Amino acid sequence: MPKVALYNMSGEQIGDIELKDDVFGVEINTHVMYEAVKAYLANQRQGTQSAKTRSEVRGGGRKPWRQKGTGRARQGSIRSPQWKGGGVVFAPKPRDYSIRLPKKVRRLALKSAFSSKVASGEIIVVDSLTLNEPKTKEMVSLLKSLKIDRKALIVLPEKDEKVVRSAQNIPGIKTTQVNTLNVYDILNHDMFIITKEAVNKVEEVYC
Repeated sequence: MPKVALYNMSGEQIGDIELKDDVFGVEINTHVMYEAVKAYLANQRQGTQSAKTRSEVRGGGRKPWRQKGTGRARQGSIRSPQWKGGGVVFAPKPRDYSIRLPKKVRRLALKSAFSSKVASGEIIVVDSLTLNEPKTKEMVSLLKSLKIDRKALIVLPEKDEKVVRSAQNIPGIKTTQVNTLNVYDILNHDMFIITKEAVNKVEEVYC
């Protein structure tokens, strides 16, 4: 079982915590992580882009000049793609970009992402994370005490409005909950900060 340091909010190590192999110590599968990230980004696309083809542009029903004898190139419509105001050749149309991954693949991708953070030493487990009031200054102080100077993802067992509001104005810092974790956010941040209670919830859900 992988063992990592357990810190308090002052940045002091108060012990160690053992993480379950089934979640934080699996063999890292880079391909399923790639598939999960691809699916996540594809699912963010609205797919509402649209342009008109030559059949949808208004006008252009009459041939602009006769086929032969003018010295000019033959034209069938002033709404052909090469004309100003003409239709688009391969016009984009609204479509659904969403990708659905099998449940087992999604779970394996998350476990691989967790394990990659443990393997690279980019995980910090905090005993608890509570603030008296939503203040950015307090969150900056907390991150400084934990020696965080890079992009970091803070994982909470459940939504804490004070913590979320304290972190939302700090560049590179994002908060999330166990039930909204995704592979993209984990891999897109350099450090993975998670509370002890959130670790227990993650192990309970993914074991």
